[in-house]
Amino acid sequence: MSINKLSKDKIYKLKQKYNSKIPDFLRYDWDKYFKLESQEKWRKTRGIDNKTRLKLKGFPPPVDPGYRKPKIIRYLHPSGLKPVIINNMKDLENIAKFKDQVIGIISSNVGFKKRLEIIKKATEMGIKLANGE
Repeated sequence: MSINKLSKDKIYKLKQKYNSKIPDFLRYDWDKYFKLESQEKWRKTRGIDNKTRLKLKGFPPPVDPGYRKPKIIRYLHPSGLKPVIINNMKDLENIAKFKDQVIGIISSNVGFKKRLEIIKKATEMGIKLANGE
């Protein structure tokens, strides 16, 4: 099944469905120690008797590639389009032929003046921008 066959509404619903199934992967014992509370991100468990590493019932699930989303919706914008980062006018011209398949995201290191030029040119060309208010 290709991306073009899925509607934007269907893609959005699929993304919501799979996002709800992914647990919050937190560091083991993050709630017991103050120093670990500030580090609420996953760290691989390494102890020989660690219950999370042994995948025992009742303990938080470890990070696993099985939690990935299906290939057809992976890396897509919520609108169902493929995001492309735009740094300059040349990048904008390169995606013009794919304007119905991609959505532009103006890079954060683009200045205000160039950003305004890119937004103006994108509206003329009919290219959608995610952060072009």
